[in-house]
Amino acid sequence: MKRIKNKNIQALFYLLPSLLIISVFQIYPIIKSFLMGFYTKFDYLSGNVEKMGLDNFAFVLKDPEFLLALKNTFVFAIFSVPLGIIFALVFALILDSNIKFKKFFRSVYFLPFVTSTTAIAIMWKWMLNKDYGLINALLAVLGMPKIAWLTDPNMTIPMLIVLSIWKGLGYKIIIILAGLQNVDKRYISAGKIDGANNIKRIFNITIPIIRPVLIFLFITSLIGSFKLFDEIYIMYQQKPGPLRSGLTIVYYIFDKFYRHWEFATAAAAAFILFIIILAVTLIQFLIIKAMDRD
Repeated sequence: MKRIKNKNIQALFYLLPSLLIISVFQIYPIIKSFLMGFYTKFDYLSGNVEKMGLDNFAFVLKDPEFLLALKNTFVFAIFSVPLGIIFALVFALILDSNIKFKKFFRSVYFLPFVTSTTAIAIMWKWMLNKDYGLINALLAVLGMPKIAWLTDPNMTIPMLIVLSIWKGLGYKIIIILAGLQNVDKRYISAGKIDGANNIKRIFNITIPIIRPVLIFLFITSLIGSFKLFDEIYIMYQQKPGPLRSGLTIVYYIFDKFYRHWEFATAAAAAFILFIIILAVTLIQFLIIKAMDRD
């Protein structure tokens, strides 16, 4: 027992520097921002809090801009997450088959994921430019009219969805490929013997086996979709898109905190975002448990 206690104490001392850094720069700011959401009257300079309440949360939930940000974020998440996983699954199945240059294609698909978001957003901004962008140049060759990709409010969310799918494709492919390695080839052979074609084998054998991997990707991708910000900030010149069509919850928090200095409002919005992500995650786990019981 003494030896175990000594080892625990020794391990604690080894972890202490990291725990202090995490506590100071992560745990304390989280707690502070949560409490700040309740500040209704306080001095920013001295830190004196004169009044606390739920006024900031009530304001955020009634704010038309926050409701627009909530709508845009949910629309983006609903389309980008399942489409991203479907495309990744299709490409992963292709790469898992006997094709030439398999390693080359894996590297190509993974490259956008490890590339800086800033660099990707700048590249897409250039490609989608109405006057000299590559996409409109290709459309002109085909005899089609130019499209205002970056100035049309109706194109903002679709463009962000396409960008998100393309950027995260490589990571999802690698994860799914790792899951495909656990598919016993004997099951595939048994399916062939029973007369099942490729589509039936994928839906009845492959997907049920790699379902934990797909669930993991779905949960992490959904959480990530609620934190959309960088692409909008860079592609639309530090603005939330034309007519605020690209306003998301994280951009709303950034706008309130850094531009309007409404720290308490931003803290309340951040806590609401945390509650939304937590609720969505818990709902997913409940659905998964219900599916496992069936």
